Amino acid sequence: MDDDTDNHPDADDHAVVLGAGLAGLLAARVLAQRFARVTVVERDELPDGGPAFRRGVLQSRHVHVLWSRGLEVMESLLPGITRELLAAGAALMESPRDFLWLSSADWFDQVPGARILVAHRELIDWTLRREVLRDDRIRIRSGSPATGLVATGDGRTVTGVALREGGPLPARFVVDATGRGSRAPAWLTALGLPAPASTRYDSHLGYSSRYYDLPPDPGRRWYGMYVQGRPDSPRGGVLVPLGDGRWLATLIGNGEHAPPTGEEEFLDFARSLRSPALYDSLRDAKPLSSPTGFRATSNERRHYERLDRWPAGFVVLGDAACRFNPVYGHGMSVAALAAEALAEAIRGLAPREIAGAARRIQRRTAAAADTAWQIATSEDMRYPQTEGPPPDRATKALQRYMERVIVGANTDPAISRPFFGVLSLSASPNILLSPGTVIRVLSKWRLPSHPSAAAYPPHHGPPGG
Repeated sequence: MDDDTDNHPDADDHAVVLGAGLAGLLAARVLAQRFARVTVVERDELPDGGPAFRRGVLQSRHVHVLWSRGLEVMESLLPGITRELLAAGAALMESPRDFLWLSSADWFDQVPGARILVAHRELIDWTLRREVLRDDRIRIRSGSPATGLVATGDGRTVTGVALREGGPLPARFVVDATGRGSRAPAWLTALGLPAPASTRYDSHLGYSSRYYDLPPDPGRRWYGMYVQGRPDSPRGGVLVPLGDGRWLATLIGNGEHAPPTGEEEFLDFARSLRSPALYDSLRDAKPLSSPTGFRATSNERRHYERLDRWPAGFVVLGDAACRFNPVYGHGMSVAALAAEALAEAIRGLAPREIAGAARRIQRRTAAAADTAWQIATSEDMRYPQTEGPPPDRATKALQRYMERVIVGANTDPAISRPFFGVLSLSASPNILLSPGTVIRVLSKWRLPSHPSAAAYPPHHGPPGG
């Protein structure tokens, strides 16, 4: 899978993508339609024998979902990728119909929702990398960290990247998709350009995950479970199948309620959730791993799109530009949407024209994160320990309205459809503010002061029941 050569005789027709994660691979796929050669530079050594953990994707050991809009975009960029993922063990589910899902209000009925793809992250990355590399215009150079940008003397045009080993790698166009650890702000200032302002919200959410072998249960009529936390009870948990006989349980908590990574404490935390459903499913299950924690879950947006000075030939996308609290499951889908925006922005352009359009491309790809950013930050602002700009009046009004939307979406298909359309990034949030939806939400449901829920939803009981 690797190509460690620097033999690119025509740098003018060469693009470089930094980062071989989902955002970088999809960007490489897009750029290969316009450039003769694309090199993906990855600091980690990439596994050759199949899906495997790597240090650059520390969050991979926790539950991952790909919402329907993200999957649709991936399929459009790589026809057949859905089939390959399913053949490799991923599962395509309907949420919430295939789940036991306790929302912040109550259990979801069997209402219409949205499709999600569930798989462990190593499998998604491995399958995507294999499919992207079927294009012989794309090469990967792994184990080779980038150390900076190469540019013209005035810093106005990026002409390649500097690598820790070997000489500079020249390119007409460079994409930074190195994720949360991106050093693009420092690289820009090294060229005499300004670093971007940033906005950050941190609800101090923590994860702890563990693989299990669940005992057979002929009465099990669900394929996944989500017990959702809320500000007055900030603990939750997710349980999903991985297609290879394993199940993955991820416990979730905010601030002092962050879940433990101790062997015995893991189950004790599961027992403390709003419903015993997840604990009941795990108490007789066989652990297949020790618990693993993850705490880097803040929302942070670096506003490259607002900079007055921007170099030609350079774009930042994916988590390197905007990252989200992963509890909402939007990171991979937004990466796909950014690649789609990149494809639309460069359609019909020659390599030289693409380099010159970098500022416009940066703004267009940044907009792909708008809906997910609004969802994540407005929800995280509900938690009193969240660090970040306080909600304004409009946000507070929207939060109160969304509480009622969720109550309605639990049982009413006419509300669940637009709600999951927005949550899956398939529809604009404005759809929830259409006159018909607003009237239906406000006229039919009154939100209790302290909503409560049964231990199990109707027609479901403890394992073996």
